[in-house]
Amino acid sequence: MRNVFALAVLSVFAFCSAMLADQIVLKNGDRISGTIVKSDGKTLLMKTDFAGDVTVQWTAIEQINSSASLHVSLANGQTVVGPVSTTDDSLAVTTPSQGKVTEPRAQVTTLRNDAEWTSYEKSLHPPLTQGWAGGANVGFALTRGNSQTKNLALAFTADRKTTHDLIALYANSVYAANDAPGAVPATTANAIQGGIRYDHDLTERLFAYVGADFQTDDLQALNLRSVLGGGLGYHAIKSDRTTLDFLGGLNYTRENYTTFNRNFAALSLGEEFTHKVGMSTLITQKFYMFPDLNDLSQYRGTFNFGTITKFSKWLGWQNAFGDIYVTNPPAGKKLNDIIFTTGLNVTLTH
Repeated sequence: MRNVFALAVLSVFAFCSAMLADQIVLKNGDRISGTIVKSDGKTLLMKTDFAGDVTVQWTAIEQINSSASLHVSLANGQTVVGPVSTTDDSLAVTTPSQGKVTEPRAQVTTLRNDAEWTSYEKSLHPPLTQGWAGGANVGFALTRGNSQTKNLALAFTADRKTTHDLIALYANSVYAANDAPGAVPATTANAIQGGIRYDHDLTERLFAYVGADFQTDDLQALNLRSVLGGGLGYHAIKSDRTTLDFLGGLNYTRENYTTFNRNFAALSLGEEFTHKVGMSTLITQKFYMFPDLNDLSQYRGTFNFGTITKFSKWLGWQNAFGDIYVTNPPAGKKLNDIIFTTGLNVTLTH
């Protein structure tokens, strides 16, 4: 009698658990019970007691019934919240304020449970101190004896991406000196480049940007070049592995050389490309032209190319190449300035 009672209690408990669980029915007749976590309209993720996380193709699902509320986002931008059920090709959400809202399943873009919805909302407006990813590499060389030289090369990149905007930082620096007595010039390189840019998506493809770039170069007699500008960009390619953006806008340039100053407005025309090769290497490339609006025959051009190959989660090898071409440098100075740095890369994330 005691065994019969225990069996009855277990049966009631199992029945109640099944009633409280979410359930999906596949087109082949299989049933899966558990907790619906999320769906992106392509797959649906369920957490089950015995099989762990189970991912099911959205097109393979015949019916959905949730005991808990789900946040259902629709193609028209509306989000409705409540327990979900399906009938034929329609999905019904029983909301506390609007009653039952029924929409075609084809109009459903995402499903999220309460925990996933909270995480999603945080990702839309994360604190400025979070979400950063980047890396830095440092190279140093020193010789003594028959030669007496030293050089230091630094490169740094970091960006913070959200679903709608991007903040990007960069810096490159090369310093080299010949310490031999009477060497001329004693400083053989001393150039620093750095900048910041903010992008904000206006549509899925179109975005607006503002940015600032700064450069000094002792051997070109450039004390400081400041470039402040902004404009519009277009995401020609935007995938997990490859991006290609075209940008156009205006900038205001201030150049302070040792012998003179120069201020002018200019166009900003450029493209940026990234591509992930395999699982460990990222290639980046940028090309820009800045024609002087007062005299379009005078311009500045920049080309940057870099690679980062990961050895581990935090360590890799970084190469950074930059070329700046100026049509009207000070008298006696070269048109091109090239910076190349290479070395171990330490990944920084926060």
